[in-house]
Amino acid sequence: MSKKKEVTVEEKLRALYDLQLIDSRVDEIKSVRGELPLEIEDLEDEIVGLNKRLANLDEDVVSLKGEITAKKAVIEDAKALIKKYAEQQKNVRNNREFNSISKETEYQELEVELAEKRIREFKAKIEQKNEVIASTKANIATQQEALKHKVAELNDIMGDTAKEEALLLEKSAEYADLIDDHLLVAYKRIRSTVKNGLAVVAIDRGASGGSFFTIPPQRQVEIASRKKIITDEHSGRILVDGALADEEREKIERMLSK
Repeated sequence: MSKKKEVTVEEKLRALYDLQLIDSRVDEIKSVRGELPLEIEDLEDEIVGLNKRLANLDEDVVSLKGEITAKKAVIEDAKALIKKYAEQQKNVRNNREFNSISKETEYQELEVELAEKRIREFKAKIEQKNEVIASTKANIATQQEALKHKVAELNDIMGDTAKEEALLLEKSAEYADLIDDHLLVAYKRIRSTVKNGLAVVAIDRGASGGSFFTIPPQRQVEIASRKKIITDEHSGRILVDGALADEEREKIERMLSK
């Protein structure tokens, strides 16, 4: 863990409020993006799923075509045997041989009928799967077009704020380095649990910017002295005096306007 340099309580308060202003601005930038990043992620996941389904359907069609080829081979073999048996029947010596060959011929004819039936079934399945393949491809094309527009929209938004966001993140790291680790952890914890992510607020007209409960005059004097970290007993937020807040707000605005 990096060692924080020694700073006064006032410097910590200023750094905390600066960090809050920066984080709030980053929150604003992210809110402009809205649900776009999640929508893009959902579309990408859906396209991956559709492509996987398409690959499975293609495999099924290849497998069915293989089955058809195999059944055609069965038909060819059966017809060859039927032809062979027809020749043999011309030379039979008794009824027993004739009947035996007849049964074999009937069996092969049944094999042909069954194979032809299976081929028709396989072809029907292929036709059904090809319809699903066509609709799946159309769906993929639609989703890819939607993804393209969403990505372009997000890129436009990020392009407008990329430079500012990079500066904000750089300054965020600088200010965080001025804050004790335990205080930084507390700041992040408060930010994650309070409305609007405001963990550090200024006193405004004698009340906390976070809870709007009136702060006793003596407590206000303590906060204005900037000698210790004071939190609002109602909201848990870290409090700073209005003058410090105004000074830091102007400083951050100047920094961002350069």
